[in-house]
Order: sequence, then structure tokens, then C-alpha cells
Amino acid sequence: MRITATRRLQYAIGHRVHKHESKCANLHGHNFVFFLKAEAELLHQTVLGKLDPLGRVIDFGVLKGFFDPWFNLHWDHGMVLCKDDEEGIAAVRMAHSKLFVLPYNPTAENLARYILEVVGPELLGDEGVRLISVQVFETENGIAEAIL
Repeated sequence: MRITATRRLQYAIGHRVHKHESKCANLHGHNFVFFLKAEAELLHQTVLGKLDPLGRVIDFGVLKGFFDPWFNLHWDHGMVLCKDDEEGIAAVRMAHSKLFVLPYNPTAENLARYILEVVGPELLGDEGVRLISVQVFETENGIAEAIL
């Protein structure tokens, strides 16, 4: 048995898909919805995740407390662009807007990947839980997921 806790977070984030073959090559934004799924660390000899004394993987508000400041500082109401998108980066800098440069294209898949691989371990390091999946709803019809 595995026990998980999932927190929903929503942010207004601009991006563009560098070298996209259609309209997503333009600077634009979405109200991205993130579902962050955490799992308790495993006990020594069991497959059941360790719950806190109240029977939780992690309090939902605590999970939000780890991630919300990061999203607000780096992505919310800003532009997320690929490191290779020199034209887009220059345009955002010229507009004196918030900019976050990813090492790869800011597709929904790669936003999920970045949160799962980079941000999650950084923020949850010694908390006794780990992020095991991130779902990103770019729209209500377009959903990507990164899973450990």
C-alpha cells in the first residue's frame, strides 16, 4: 500500500514554446494548475509510508507552504522561457518583466519535470516526504504529468 497527499495550486504564468510550429510560438500565458503529489518516506522494513501522528502524509497547508512562495517568487505573473529563446528573453528583459529561464522548452511537460526533479527535492529535502508526481493543467483539456 502507498499513501499519498496531493495539493492543488494555480498560477498565472506566461511562456512560449521556442520553435513551436503554430501559435504557441507567440508569447502568451495560462492559468496553470499544478497538482503536487507527495508520499511519505518508507519505514525500514515495510512498504507502508510513514504517516505523522495524526495519520497524514503531510498537512495540505504545509505542502502549500513549501511550494507557494517558490511559485510566487519565480513563475507567478512572469514569463518562463527556454534558455535557447534569445529573442523571447531579450523581449521580456526589455519590458522589465519577471523572467525565469528554464534549461529546456517551457512546455507543460517540462514545467512538471522541473518541479518534480529540481524544485521538489530542494524544498522538501529533510521533511520526511518526497514529491512523486506533478500534474500540470495548461488548460482544462491539456494535461501533462511527470512521475517518479
